[in-house]
Amino acid sequence: MTIHTKNKVVAIGGGHGLGRILAALKDFGHNATGIVATTDNGGSTGRIRQCQGGIAWGDTRNCINQLITEPTTSSMMFEYRFRGAGELNGHNLGNLMLTALGNLSIRPLEAINLIRDMLQVEVNIVPMSEHPADLTALSVSGQWVRGETNVDEMSELLQRLYVEPEVPATDEGIHAIQAADCIILGPGSFLTSIMPPLLLPEIGKAIAECSQAKVVFIDNLDNEYGPAGMMTLEQKLNWCQRACGGRQVDILLGENFSDELKLQYQCVEVNLASPNHEWRHDRKKLQQQIEKIILQ
Repeated sequence: MTIHTKNKVVAIGGGHGLGRILAALKDFGHNATGIVATTDNGGSTGRIRQCQGGIAWGDTRNCINQLITEPTTSSMMFEYRFRGAGELNGHNLGNLMLTALGNLSIRPLEAINLIRDMLQVEVNIVPMSEHPADLTALSVSGQWVRGETNVDEMSELLQRLYVEPEVPATDEGIHAIQAADCIILGPGSFLTSIMPPLLLPEIGKAIAECSQAKVVFIDNLDNEYGPAGMMTLEQKLNWCQRACGGRQVDILLGENFSDELKLQYQCVEVNLASPNHEWRHDRKKLQQQIEKIILQ
């Protein structure tokens, strides 16, 4: 048996960051699972949610796009974005396809699996919840804000972040965490991609109780904007620990960690940047480091 057939890996997040990680985990096939944030309310996703309701599909579509290995007519359809005047302008066909399937299927997860089968994507992709929800934030000055895009645009630190209404986590996501040998948080937008799944009590509890798994936090290569950009890495790790029932991250993966962090965590300092885009993680470098951590 190889590392890819005997180890199970779960990555949690959303958008581009989770997509990069899942692409790095592609060789794990069905033994890799991405648990995807579903609270986005911006862009094409937000417009669809306003008129159709349902969960946010944009981050799921992004992850699927990054796992497509062979360009086909089906993949080009899924990635197609409408341009021009009118209501379709800016909409991504993949978002519309997932919305339509979600309206037809018994479960959103079935819609994702249909698309995965069509595009020959082996890695499991599970929405954090199959019920619509939004982010709500409370700033340090006492201001309440609702909606992911509004949270990103806040100009001060947050004291609390909530998923409202309180929706149940997807069973398949919980089962994947319980069976995991490695759980990866990040990279990506901390407050709007990494935290939303962790804020679901069942996910935090499952991570806290998964004693056999190494929990890895992958730091971003560039500073974020908004309130997340004002947080130190120590603060982010404390938020993760609080959401996961006191379970501390085991390993930090990135560069330039402080002496204080090195005393508290196992820090793996390595350059993970893509040669072409220094703000984007390189898939091959991620794959090598994650496999090293699992083999430890």
